[in-house]
Amino acid sequence: MVIVGAGLSGVGTACHLERDLPGTRYAVLEAREDLGGTWSLFRYPGIRSDSDMHTLGYRFRPWSSATALADGPSILEYVRDTAQEYGVDRKIRYGHRVTRASWDSDAQRWTLEMPGREGTLTCSFLLMCSGYYRYDHGYTPDLPGIERFGGTVVHPQLWDPELDYAGRRVVVIGSGATAVTLVPALLDEGTQGDGRAAHVTQLQRSPSYVLSIGRTDVVAEALSRWLPRAVADPLTRAKNIAQIITLYQLSQRFPRFVRGLLRKATLAALPAGYDVDTHFNPRYDPWDQRMCMVGDGDLFRAIRRGDADIVTDTIETFTETGIRLRSGQELEADIVVTATGLTLQMFGGAEIVVDGEPVHLPDTMAYKGMMLSGVPNLVYMIGYTNASWTLKVDLVGEYVVRLLRHLRDRGLGVAVPERDPEVEEAPFLDFGAGYVQRSIDELPKQGTRAPWRLAMNYAVDAVALRRSRVDDAAMRFVPAAARRVPPAERAAG
Repeated sequence: MVIVGAGLSGVGTACHLERDLPGTRYAVLEAREDLGGTWSLFRYPGIRSDSDMHTLGYRFRPWSSATALADGPSILEYVRDTAQEYGVDRKIRYGHRVTRASWDSDAQRWTLEMPGREGTLTCSFLLMCSGYYRYDHGYTPDLPGIERFGGTVVHPQLWDPELDYAGRRVVVIGSGATAVTLVPALLDEGTQGDGRAAHVTQLQRSPSYVLSIGRTDVVAEALSRWLPRAVADPLTRAKNIAQIITLYQLSQRFPRFVRGLLRKATLAALPAGYDVDTHFNPRYDPWDQRMCMVGDGDLFRAIRRGDADIVTDTIETFTETGIRLRSGQELEADIVVTATGLTLQMFGGAEIVVDGEPVHLPDTMAYKGMMLSGVPNLVYMIGYTNASWTLKVDLVGEYVVRLLRHLRDRGLGVAVPERDPEVEEAPFLDFGAGYVQRSIDELPKQGTRAPWRLAMNYAVDAVALRRSRVDDAAMRFVPAAARRVPPAERAAG
């Protein structure tokens, strides 16, 4: 087996193999020179989780701190410690970027091509855990006149740790989780460098919902004080999962009610007379896009102090000293941060080929949110858009173990979902975020009924992926072919 990607998904999946299928021969291929994925790549000030850590952490190795919103270095340490504890770190091969994966039905194996590496690597089962965005660059829209700007422009995904913003005027373009994290962080002397920015302006074309949550989970703190960890950790996790599901379902069923609650909370957090309806009143309903979480209301505090402000407008052009807006207002800036989002990319950009035919992803349909119709022995990891990423990764990891046991115990070599022509198509992700909508036509489809429909609901998926039959009507199995294990595949062990 080969796992592509050594981030939160890849390490977690490998741990499921180590725990539940000991002796499995596998390798983890990582394109970069470090594990951790997002948490070793992103280094902008204040980088932290935008989900609570008791659900972002693995189910089999609970997050042990009462900290709910953890910083990036702490999350990276957690992933590294997990990999070391389960021996996964010894199976990772760094600098191995997979550009093409070709399936041969006769041989019942994948052949992986990696530039700069001699030969190829083969495996019988492929787990794509490379996330869903490009690591080499983020998304930057057309910004008129940007070449005229005399200051520094930086995208958070490519942040330079040596960038000195102390005493500088900073404009952060964007309204998502990265932007609302950066604004207060750039004003915190303890975050990075020798000082804080002189002033930070968040420039947004349209607002997002922003919800303040405590950095520390007081319930987790209390439970850990009075109960053993074996009891306290599952209770905290269950409580947080219930909160996530409840907030999402309320938002979907009673959007006006939830919008009103959020507006009241925002009004209470900001100075009297603040124009909440301009800067914190999105065009969409709650949870039609991901909600932004701010720890202990740090963004609101920065606005109250006058260190930060929010401007909702569109860019007319950059000037030598800043940005001129359509309203005529000019924002003076020394540094502009383009927190404008991600560029989606499935499978780390690797080309998928089945029996000599390239797989065109929009022609495939997602099976249980983890496999593709017509593509044998390939599982991919994509987490929730409305909850912690790892909740889905853990469920898929458990399902993979069940599937592999089924293959092993019955002498089967191939599992391939076969699309039902009577199932209607639907977009792969029913989510309004810009990074999704920009790439929706390049993604697989989902169906309108199980097992082709993505639930985006942990409670539903927990039942479906833990209790449903592996050998359902949509899955076709092929007996294992007797073959000699080639040297390249033996190397994967």
